This record gives sequence, structure tokens and C-alpha cells, in this order.
Amino acid sequence: MAAAPEFHLPLAAADLLRDGGPGCYVVQEVLAARDLPPALAAFRAASRARGALAVLEHFDCVYSVLHHFRTVGTAVKEDALELMMHVVSHHSNELPTILSDSGLSHADRAAHLNALKMNCYLLTSLMDAFEVETCKNSCSEADPGRKNRKNHAKTSGSLWEEEREPLLRLLTQLLQLDLRQLWGGLVVEEEFVSLMTRSCYRILENPSIGLQRYRLTREAVTHLLAAALLHCDRMFSATLKITQMLQHFEHVAPVFAQAVSLWAKEYGLKSLVGELLREIGQICPQDLAREASGVKGYATFISELAEQIPALVLSNMSVLLPHLDGESYMMRNAILAAMAEVLVQVLNGDQLEEAARGTRDKFLSMLQAHVCDVHSFVRSRVLQLFTRIVQHKALPLTQFQAVVSLAVGRLKDKSVLVVKNAVQLLAAFLSNNPFSSKLSWTALDEPLKKEVQKLKEMRDRSRPRAVAPVIAPEEEWEAMLPEVRAATQQLFQPLQEGEDEVLEVEETVERTVEQITGLLKKLNYKSAARLTQKALCCFQGKEPFVGPGEENEEATILGVLKRLYTGSCPGENSEDPPHDNSSDKIEEVVQEEQPQTELVKQEMLVHYLQDAYNFSVKITEALNLISKMMYENSVSVVQEAIEFFVTVSQFGVPQALLGVRRMLPLIWSKETGIKEAVLSAYRQLYLSPSEDSKRAKAQALVHSLSLIMVDASLGMLQCLEEIISEFVQKDEIKPAVTQLLWERFTEKSPCSALECRAAVMLLGMMARGKPEIIGTNLDILVTVGLSEKACEDYRLPQEVCKVISKLASNPKPALGKNSAPFRLPQNHMLFACLSETVSKGFAQPSSHWIPFMEAAVTLIYQLAEGAEEICAGILHVCSQQALEKLQEADEQRADAGDSPHRVSDGSGSLSTFLLLHLMALVGQVALQQVAYLEVSVSAELRRRRLLKEERTKKQSDTSTKKQRRQSTGNETTMEEELGLVGATADDTEAELIHSICETELLDGKHLLSAFVPLVLKICNNPGPHGDSALSAAAALTLGKLCMISSEFCDSHLRLLFTMMEKSPLPDVRSNLIIAAGDLAIRFPNLVEPWTSHLYARLRDPCPSVRQTAGLVMTLLILKDMVKVKGQVSEMATLLVDPEEAIVAVAQNFFGELASKGNAVYNLLPDIISHLSDPNSGIEEESFHTIMRHLFSYITKDKQTESLVEKLCQRFRTARTERQYRDLSHCLALLPVSERGLHKLQDNYDCFADKLQDPAVYNCFQTVLARFRRAGVKPETKALAEELEQKLSASHKRGLDSTETCQDGTQTPMPAQAKRKPIGSSRRQPLSPANSDNDFVTPPSRILRNHKRTQKRPPRKKTVITFSSDEENNSEDELLAELREEETPTKTTPITRSSARRRR
Repeated sequence: MAAAPEFHLPLAAADLLRDGGPGCYVVQEVLAARDLPPALAAFRAASRARGALAVLEHFDCVYSVLHHFRTVGTAVKEDALELMMHVVSHHSNELPTILSDSGLSHADRAAHLNALKMNCYLLTSLMDAFEVETCKNSCSEADPGRKNRKNHAKTSGSLWEEEREPLLRLLTQLLQLDLRQLWGGLVVEEEFVSLMTRSCYRILENPSIGLQRYRLTREAVTHLLAAALLHCDRMFSATLKITQMLQHFEHVAPVFAQAVSLWAKEYGLKSLVGELLREIGQICPQDLAREASGVKGYATFISELAEQIPALVLSNMSVLLPHLDGESYMMRNAILAAMAEVLVQVLNGDQLEEAARGTRDKFLSMLQAHVCDVHSFVRSRVLQLFTRIVQHKALPLTQFQAVVSLAVGRLKDKSVLVVKNAVQLLAAFLSNNPFSSKLSWTALDEPLKKEVQKLKEMRDRSRPRAVAPVIAPEEEWEAMLPEVRAATQQLFQPLQEGEDEVLEVEETVERTVEQITGLLKKLNYKSAARLTQKALCCFQGKEPFVGPGEENEEATILGVLKRLYTGSCPGENSEDPPHDNSSDKIEEVVQEEQPQTELVKQEMLVHYLQDAYNFSVKITEALNLISKMMYENSVSVVQEAIEFFVTVSQFGVPQALLGVRRMLPLIWSKETGIKEAVLSAYRQLYLSPSEDSKRAKAQALVHSLSLIMVDASLGMLQCLEEIISEFVQKDEIKPAVTQLLWERFTEKSPCSALECRAAVMLLGMMARGKPEIIGTNLDILVTVGLSEKACEDYRLPQEVCKVISKLASNPKPALGKNSAPFRLPQNHMLFACLSETVSKGFAQPSSHWIPFMEAAVTLIYQLAEGAEEICAGILHVCSQQALEKLQEADEQRADAGDSPHRVSDGSGSLSTFLLLHLMALVGQVALQQVAYLEVSVSAELRRRRLLKEERTKKQSDTSTKKQRRQSTGNETTMEEELGLVGATADDTEAELIHSICETELLDGKHLLSAFVPLVLKICNNPGPHGDSALSAAAALTLGKLCMISSEFCDSHLRLLFTMMEKSPLPDVRSNLIIAAGDLAIRFPNLVEPWTSHLYARLRDPCPSVRQTAGLVMTLLILKDMVKVKGQVSEMATLLVDPEEAIVAVAQNFFGELASKGNAVYNLLPDIISHLSDPNSGIEEESFHTIMRHLFSYITKDKQTESLVEKLCQRFRTARTERQYRDLSHCLALLPVSERGLHKLQDNYDCFADKLQDPAVYNCFQTVLARFRRAGVKPETKALAEELEQKLSASHKRGLDSTETCQDGTQTPMPAQAKRKPIGSSRRQPLSPANSDNDFVTPPSRILRNHKRTQKRPPRKKTVITFSSDEENNSEDELLAELREEETPTKTTPITRSSARRRR
């Protein structure tokens, strides 16, 4: 009987269809798909009879299923899988018995071996086929365009996903058997084990294997591979396969990290960790940088493996260190993360051995070195790792200061991610610091100095015992021996008179020895030698004065002195009496041990305080940097900065309050995340006090909020009001807080005047969220806040007025809401109290009366019915008081015999403060009267008109509506639809208000007109009054009066701008700038000719005036109320102002301007032209600073290309070397792209002759260097090299020609272009050299427009053009001119009257 053919595991399924030689199994027939169900049934029946050996006859059946797997039905495939699972399971249960049978014949063993290989081959092949199909289905599920994804997945892969885990457990059980007997006692065939593991790896290739629902499958794969590694010695092949899969499949990295950890812990396969890490470490770092595939998988594997088995990773860390110097930042991150995990989990604690400490310190040094890594992701990751180390308290105290310093340094990093993580690290340091819960460096300074002084004293006390043993007495004797010998030799010379009488030998030997020793220590060698000589005579034979019997007396004296000196006590205190030798040693030990212990403790205390102090100083340094980050563009950085200040505040750092205040304006942020972060920060800081009782919590909240309000600006108070109103609306501020505030205000609860004002302000802030807080207690506010005590300090009634003003309703009701505004009757006690308090204070010199008066007048116009009558009464009473004071002064002078000239000197006879109060009152009433008419009266007229229209509409019956529908009045209907009826009515109302302001308020009948001559007299003659405050108030009042009437404004603008230019008082100039800004919005056509004078204030010598001018011009320019061309360069010069606040104003202006489309881009050439002009007065370095800031707003490629071309063209019109350098520097600031490089090439002739200047040449080299760093294409690289060669050639040619010209007569200079002479520098400081002709009112707009239209036709559209593009620009064209078509269209409701009608 022929032997059964042997089954060889094929490399490919098709190999079984080919004849493999004699004795090899070959598939006889591949069944058709329709024949498969009965064939499988036959196989099932045979398996019941013969068991696993049935496959020897029915192999072809299941093979055919594999052959037709793509086309055969799902039922057939699932039937085949169940059948093979049953067969292999049955065989696995039988094999232990079969293998233990010692009488197993060779044929039976061969049959079972063939059956095992056949069954496993078929089962694993089916597994692979199902897995491939499942991967396709998972990919189709991810395809959004595929329909019926769920149904398809259910029908094709449901059985496989259910049976995958049991199948893997079955194969694991099979591999755990001792299968070597089937192979004749040899090792298991490698192809057989590969058959099993290949299925595992195929399953792991599925991207969805990492999902939580496949956790059991992953565990089953892990145990199956562990069985293969443990029982079949597959270490080497597994290492290679895992490494390959990590390279090609990123998703398997966490799976293999978990698997390797399990194999090392449960199966003892620790060597596999070393093999894998060694394999990864041997990969060339250059290859990883060149081929990015696999880097992420390797990195994830290393970092996650370190989290799970850090000790094993530590033992193999050395093989990974070469990658720290590689170019792949992912690998560096992974290895550094592994180090951090080792530090946290292994090298943590104080009980480490010396070697472990050394390793820990090396790892920390590596981490610190990579805080300054070239890649921002690495720097960011290292800071994250240090945060984790600090949070787990794994950072030694000795490293604290170094890491904190690194974190503070990274706050200046360019990467937002790095800055964010640096802030997080510093917050972690604060939360986990080992020093104290309060980290105020000022509080730590005093204890540190005290303990340092104590340590110094302790060291001074212990120094004698500590120093003596260091230098032996014998060494000291050898050092002093030459001097002692010289002194001894002098004994044998003639004595001087009296010397022998001074030194007498003591009565006893001990006292003599003490005397000689003292002389030696005092360096009195001659006297010691003489005393020794005498003692040798007096105490012969007595120790220590026993001579050796030598004839040389000098040697005897030296010998005695040596014995006395080296045998004495080592201490330096010569006054201590000698002690017995044994007792001296005992006392030395007892006395020294105690001080040494105390000294060590004191040194430790000083080190601790010093570390705490240094840490606090570094945190304070970080505060200044982080506070500036609150206005970064990155939302996450701002949020981290806010959270950091919350943490710092909890640790009592005094400077934290500055950051808490600085975050206040962020409440207005458009980013919801930032606004919520601010609210959350204030909620944590102030709404969550640690006190127990409600009363104590309320007191803590009020106290904390009051601290913020101390010295806070008006803007900060508005921000705080927004936050508090938010809390009130959400009911987060409890009633106990409101109760406490009212108690403080009414003085029921004892408090200072400052706390009382703070309570009123807080009540006003809360009233914004809930106005009823004030409305229900209005009487209390009036009776307490405006009582007789108000005259003592007007700051409290001022705050009371501001609080009551919260009751004023919105003066502009929304459309459809026609409710009457809230107003109080004219006879309300509030207005009586206000009138009385204002009138009483008028005649009293108080610096706080004017702010109170302004608040009171504003409140009257907001809430009172007939407000103009109340204010007229106040104005009348106050002016009457002024007249009475004037009469009293005149009478007193008349009685004193003054000259008639002094008596008739009108206003000069009044006290200055009375004039000051009168000016302020007149100005405030005038301004509020205009606002009252333009806003409140206008809104009331509109409201009444709308009510009348609604009433008329309701009265119309149904028949009228039907008739209106049937009528053919299409024009009327169209007007109503377009809203023209309402617009006409609005214009009529606005015209009425305008006519009142123009004709009535200053016509001589109104009370205000009576004060105009006084205001004009003070403004025209400020000298006689000699008071800066009065001049400033008069100037401000003039500006407010100009707001009333365009006619009055036009006639007094020359006076206003003359004062603005020539007044020596900064306050006057600042006030008039603000007034001119308001007038530019109200009467733009009148102020437009004076625009150049507004720009001139940007060059004012006073910083406060420049800052005010910058703020006003920012508002006017952004609202398109003034012309910018030709003069916006004055705003750019503020970027290099010495004052930081002014620089911030300029930066804010250009930041806002950049948000308006291409505004900065359009203005850049004009700014460059003016600032590079030799007469501009701008230094070259300042020009560079300005341009660096402005060019940061150029981000679009098209803008860059256009600017490159325009700047190149500018070289043709440049006239000086400075202009060449400025233009080339601007080119160097642009990130030139490929198109930009072509622009440089095309316009090369424009600047070729300027390249002889080294500065110009270097700028173009900078442009090319930056272009190369950006990464260029090969064809573009050739263009760059060609341009570089041309640049170099032109540069050398220019240098050669320059040397040639120097050898000749002169150096040729570029021909100066003809231009008109400029009279004076635009940057000269303010001086009185300007004549009055400068303030002649410019000609009327119509005349100027007529002259301009004769020169050139009018343009249809206003376009910003570059001044440099117009070569023949005259000086007149640079003036601030506003053509008729450029008239600003954005005006406030104040200017609603039509300008065209007035023309």
C-alpha cells in the first residue's frame, strides 16, 4: 500500500494546484461554487466518523471555498468556518492523548501531522480571508458616499467578529501543546508557527483593532503571540515583524506596547524589550529624517512602553540615546518622554542609590538641554514633561531653580505652544512648591537676612575650633622659624637700656610658660626668646626648661620655644588657662559636637529660605512677562495666562493683583472662551472665599473688590462693572453682600470714607444687572449721599450721582417699543438736593467740586422733566454768587482807595477758583443741553410720532383697508415699503433740532449767550489770570460751546487752533485736541481745512499731549473723518516714541487699521516716502523699527509682490544714499516668493547702480538668503543663483568705479532731482516761530474745489494713491484737503441735518 502524500505548507495558495514532486500533496479538483454545500456536508459527516483525519480526504472541498471566496455566498463561507473551527477544536482535544501514546506508529504520526497542518492551514486561510473582507467593509463604512453601509457590514462580517476571539483562543491552546513529537521530537516546523502568527499580524493590520470593542480580540492576539514566542522560540522573527509593522502601521504602536508589556510582566519575556529597543536604536537617524514613514509608530511605541514598563526601558535606554541627536523631532520627543516616565516611576524619591542619582541627574540635564531645542514641538513637549515631573514631585529641590529659570526664559518663545506650556509649568511649580503657601519675596527677604546674619555669627564663633586643626602647630612653627631665629640671634647683641627691666620671669613655671606662649602668638618673638633665656637660668632642670646639655645656647632656646608652641592648645585664644591633656580632649568633643549640629541645621535653614526667595523672585519676574500675554492673538495662551494669575493670587504674591487688574478688559473680548475664562477667574478669586458664615464671606468679597478699585482707571472700573453685572444677573452675588454695602453707605457699619465710596460704586455696578437695587432705595441715596456732609467731600455725592444715573432708561428705544423713558418730575427731592449742593459748593475752593458738578448736571439732563429749567436755575444762582463776590471785592478796593482802572477790571477782580467753577459749569450745561436735544428730545419726538401713527392705523376700519387695496396708488405704496415716509419725518425732526441749536441757544436771549464774552476774553487773554486750570477750563468750555452751532464754531475755530498750537500749557492743548476731535465728528466740513494742525500735535514736546493726540487721531482716522494720505506718517513716528504708552497707542492704531482690508498696504508707500525724506528728522534706526512693525501686517502674497515692484521703482526717484538704504531695508523685510523674485529680476535695472553701497547690497543678500531658507524648487534655485551673480557683479563693478573715481578728482554722486525747496523740517519741535498767518482760515471749500477742477477732472471714486507714484506732487497737494466727493458720510445723529441744504 502506497504511503499517503505529505502536506507541505505552501507559500501561496496556488502552489497547491501545481505538482510539488513525488510524495507531495496536490489539490486534485477545485469544486464549482454550486457543488460546495453538499461537499461541505460530506466533510462534516466524515469528520464525525474519522475526526480530524477526515481532512485528508476532504481538503479540496474547503480549499475550493477559499478559491471562490469572493463570489461564494455568505452562508457557505460561514459554514466552512464553523466546520473548520469544530474540526481543529476536536483535534486539539485529541492531541494530548495521541502525543502521550508511546505506541504511536510512524504512519499514524504522519497522518496526524498532515491533518494538523491541513486543518490549521484551512482555518488560518479562512481567518485571513474573513479579515481582509472585514477591512474592506470598515473602509467602506468610513466612506460617506456609500449607501447601506450598516446592512452590508452586518451581512458580511457579523459571524467573523463574533468568532474571531474564540478562534484565537483555540490556536493559542493548540500552540501550548508539546507538538514536537509530531515532528519526530524535533522543533516545530517554522512554517507552521508562521501560519499561526501570520493570522495574528493580519488581524492587527486592521485600523479598527484599537477600538474599545475589540479589547478582547487584542488580548487574544497577545496571548497567541506569547505562546508562539514562549513555546516555539520566535523571538528573532517577532522582533523583525513588530519593527516592520511599527514602520508601516501607526495604529499598532499602542497595541504592541501593551502586548510587549504583558509579555514582559506575565510571560517573563523581558529580553524581547531589549531586542525591540535595540532594533529601533540601530535605525540610522538620517534615514528617519529622510523617510518619515515609521517615525510616528516608533515614537508612540517607545513613549507608551515607557509608561507601562519604565524599569525595563531604563535598562535599555542607552541604545536609544543616539536618536536625541537626530533630525526627527518625533523620536526626540519619544525618548525624552521615556526619560520623564522613568524619572516619575523609577528614579523618584530620596532613598536612591548613588548610581541611580547619577542617572537621574543625567536625564534631568538632557531634558533641560532640550528646553532650548531647535524644534518648537520638542521644546513644548519637554515643558509638558517637566510639568508632569513637578506634579508627581519627582524633581529634586536642587534642580528647582534651574528649571524655573528655563521656564521663565521660554515665556519669550516665538511658538505659541511653547509659551502656553511654559505658563502651565510655572503654574505647576506654584501649586507643588515645597516652600510655602505664601510666596511674597518681600515677606521672605527679612527672615532670610535675619537667618543669614545668625549663620554668620555661628560660623564666627565656631571658626577657632574649625580653623586650628586645619594647620598643624608644627607647620606654623616651620613658617615662623626664620623670624624666631633672627630674634634669638639678637639676644647675643648689646642690650638697649630699660629692656631688661620690662621682662621679668614669673614666680611659677606654669605662669612663665603661659607668658612665653602668649608672646609667641602675638608675634613678639624677641621678647619670648629673652624671657626663655631668663627662665632657663631661673628654672634649671624643670620642665620644659631642660636643656639637652648642648653648648649652643641659641639651639637650646629655639628647642624650648618649639616645645612650648607646638605643645600648647591648638586654639587661638591665648587667654584660656592650660588644662590637663585628657580632660581637654573630653571637653573638646562635648563642646564641638553640639555647635556643629546647630551649624548644620542653620545652614539648611538658610539654604531653604534662599531657595524660597529665589523661587519667589523668579515667579515675580514671570508675572511681568505673562501679564503681557493677555492680549496675544492665541486664545489658549490668554486662557493659560488668566489661569496662572488665579494660581499666583492664591499664593499671596503681591504683584498678582496687577495681573488680575490687567485681565479686566478681556471681559469685552469677542472670543467666548476668553470672556468665560475671565468670569471664571473672578469667580474663583472673589466669589469663593474660605470663610464660613455668610456675613464673613460678604465682608471678604467686598474687601477684595474694594482693593481692585483703589487707583483703578475709569476703563478698569467699567470692566469690573461688566463682570459684577454678569454675576448679579446670574444671582451669584448673595443678598448679604448688598446688605453689607448699604450698611457701609449709611454708616451703620463703621468704615472709612474710602470704603464708603467703594460701597456706593459697587452698588452702582450691581444696579446695572438689577436696577431695582437702586430704584427701591433712591430716597436713601439722596438723603445720605446729598446731605449737608456732602460739602465736606464732593467725591461721595459724585459717585451717588453716577449710581442714580443707572436708572436712566435707554434714550433710543428699539423699533416697536414705544414706552416712555423713565424720568422724574421736576419737583422731585433729588433735583432740589442736587441744585442746593451744586450752588453751595460753587463759592468754596474745592478740587472735587467740578467732577461732582459735571456728574450732577449730567444726571439732571438724564432723569429730570424740564432739565433745562433746573440747570438754568443753577446757572443763575451761581452767576449771582459770582456777581456778589465781584461787588464785595470792588467795594473793598474802593474803600482802600484803589485806582479806578483796577475797579473796572471786570473778571480780573474775581477769585480764580470762582471763574474756574463758572467756566466749568457753563461748559457742562452747554454740552448736556446739546446732547439732551440731539438724543433725548429727538427720541421723544420720534416716539410720539410713532404712537400717533399707530393710533391712526388702529382707527382705520376694514372698509378703508379694502378701498386702499383696490386703489391704484402704487407710488404711495412704494414709498411706504421703502420707508421714505419715516425717513422724511426723521429729517424734519432733525432739522428742527438743528435749527434750535443754530438759532436759539446762542442768540442772545438764551442764558448761555451771556457767558460767551467772558469765555472768549479768558481764552484771548490768558496772561492776566495766570492760572493754568482756569485756562484749561476756558479752552474746554470754548470747545463745548462750539459744539452747539456751526456758525459759532466756524467763527471761533481760528482762536481754538491758535490756542492749541501756541498755548504753553499742556492741559490746554490736550483739552483742545479732544474738543477738536469732537468737532471733527459733529462739523467735519468746518474742521477739515485744519486737519494738518491736528496732525501737528503728534509732534508736541509734551508726552501727555502726544498721547492725547494719538488717541484722538486714532478715533478720527478709523471713523474716516480725516484725510490720511500724506500725513499718516506722523502716526507712524509714534512707534518710536520714548514713552511706552504712546508706542502702545500707535501699535493699537495700526492693528485696528490692518483689520480694515488693505489699509496698511495702501498707505505703506506713502509712509515710506515721507519718513525716508532727509527733512523728516527720522533717524535710520528709528525708520527700521517703524518699518519692521508695519511690514508685519503684510501677509498676502499679492501684496508682497506688488510692494516689491513698487519699491524697486522707487529707486529711480530716490535722491540720497539714505533713501537707497531705506528702500533696500524695506525689501529685506518682505518674505519674497517665487513671483517676487521674478519681480526683482524684471526691475533689476532700477537698483543695479545702487548696489555699490554695502548696506544696499547686504539687504538684497538678505532677501535671497531668506528665499533659500523657505525651500525652493530646482528651477527657482537657478533663478536665485543668477540674480545673486548679477548682484555680486554690479556690487564689484560699483566698488571698482568708486576706487577709480577716488584716484581721480572727485567721487561722482547721483544727480539730484529737481524739487521745490522745503521751508522747515516736518519733525521740528513746537516753537513760537509760527506767524499768525499760519492760522488764517483756509479758503472756502467751493473756491478750492473750483480751482482744483480747473487743474484736473473730478474722480468718480476716492482711491488711495501712492504719493511716490506721482512724481510731480506739489507741496499744496500734500495738505489735508477733503474734496466734495470725499466728504465723510459716517456721522453721528448730531449731524443729521442735511449739509446740502445749508450750501
